[in-house]
Amino acid sequence: MTKILAVNAGSSSLKFKLLEMPEESVIAEGVIERIGVDLDQDNNVTIKFNGEKHKQRKHFDNHEQAINLMLNQFKELGIVKDFNDIKGIGHRVVAGGEWFNKSVLVNDEVLKKIERLASYAPLHNPANALGIKAFSKIIPDATEVAVFDTAFHQTMPRENYLYAVPYEYYTKYGVRRYGAHGTSHKYVSEQAAKFLNKPLDQLKLITLHLGAGASVAAIKNGKSFDTSMGFSPLAGLIMGTRSGDVDYSLVDYVKNKEGLSDEEILNILNHKSGLLGISTISSDMRDLLDVYDTNDHAKLAVDMFVDRVVEYIGRYYFELQGADAIVFTAGIGENSVPIRKMVVEKLRFLGIELNQEANEQRGKDTLISTEDSKIKVLMIPTNEELEIARDVENLMQAK
Repeated sequence: MTKILAVNAGSSSLKFKLLEMPEESVIAEGVIERIGVDLDQDNNVTIKFNGEKHKQRKHFDNHEQAINLMLNQFKELGIVKDFNDIKGIGHRVVAGGEWFNKSVLVNDEVLKKIERLASYAPLHNPANALGIKAFSKIIPDATEVAVFDTAFHQTMPRENYLYAVPYEYYTKYGVRRYGAHGTSHKYVSEQAAKFLNKPLDQLKLITLHLGAGASVAAIKNGKSFDTSMGFSPLAGLIMGTRSGDVDYSLVDYVKNKEGLSDEEILNILNHKSGLLGISTISSDMRDLLDVYDTNDHAKLAVDMFVDRVVEYIGRYYFELQGADAIVFTAGIGENSVPIRKMVVEKLRFLGIELNQEANEQRGKDTLISTEDSKIKVLMIPTNEELEIARDVENLMQAK
C-alpha cells in the first residue's frame, strides 16, 4: 500500500486529498484557504478524517507554511506517522501548453516550463509552481508528478484547436485553443464507459464539467476532439464570474468607453462577469435558483447559462456526428437538479427524455434519461484527485 497526496494549489488556497493506492481509498482530505490574505472570522483550515471535520483559524504568509501546518496536522491526527510515509505527490497544473501531452515526473526543467507558461494561466500556474517548490523542500524524497489540465485536450485536430488569425502567431507564440478541466473530462469519460459497459474507444461522448468554472468536451473514441475553453480558461461557457465567449470588438469598445486598462478589462471579464455580472447579486448558482421565480436578473443569468450549455451540446453533437451519451459532472452538474432538468428538456429534439425520479439522485453514477432515450444522459461525480493519484502511481512504477 502506498500513500499518495493529490494537491491543487490556488493563488491563496491549497486543496488536498490523501489516498491509499492501489486500493484507491481516501484516507483524508481538506482545504486551506486565505493563504497570504488577512483572516476574517471564519475557519480557514479544514481536514476531514475518520468521518470528522477538524477546523481551525490560522494565518499563513505563504504556501510553505500552509503545507507544514497540513502535514503536522496529519501527524497529530494519526493520519501519518512521518512525512515520508507520503511516497508520491500529484500536483494539478492548469496550463501545460504544447510541451506536455501527459503527466510527467517533476524536475527542474519541468518546473521552469510550468513557470514560463504562467501567461497561459496567470491565476493558476504561478500558484501550482509554488506548491511544487514547497513540497519539494518539505518532503524531498517523495515522487512529485505534474498533472496538466490541458494534456487531455492535446489530441484535438488542428481544425479544432487553431484560431483563424495569422498562422505565424501559432508558430511563434503558441496561440491556439488549449482547453482545461482535462483531468475531469478524462475521468468521467472513463467512468461513463464502465457505466455503459462499452469500450471507451468505441464511444462518442459529450461531457459537461459545470461548476464555478465550466467547460464542455467532445470526446471521440476516448480522446478529446473539441472543447469549449480556449487559449485560457476564460473562453467558452458562462461561468461563475467569467464571461465565456465574447466578441473582442465589444471588449475593446467597452474598454475605451470606460477608460480601462488591459489589466482592468481582463479583471472584469474574469472576476466580475458571468453569472455575477448578469444577475448582479451572486456568482453561485444556488443563490440564483433560490430567487429564480422572483428576481428577473437571476432568472436571466440562469437561462443564459442553460442556453450556452445547450448551444455547445448541439455544436458537438454535429461535430461528432452523433453521441452515445451526455455526461453531467462537477459542482453544478452533479448537484443542481433544476439545471440538469432545464438542459435535458431543451434536448428533446434529440429524442431524449428526462427520468424525473433518477434526476433527484446525487453523489453516485446515475442514468438520468429514460431507458428508451436515443442518447443516454448520465450524472457522474468527478474525481480529479483519484485520476491524479492514478497517474502518480503509474509513473512511480515506471521509474
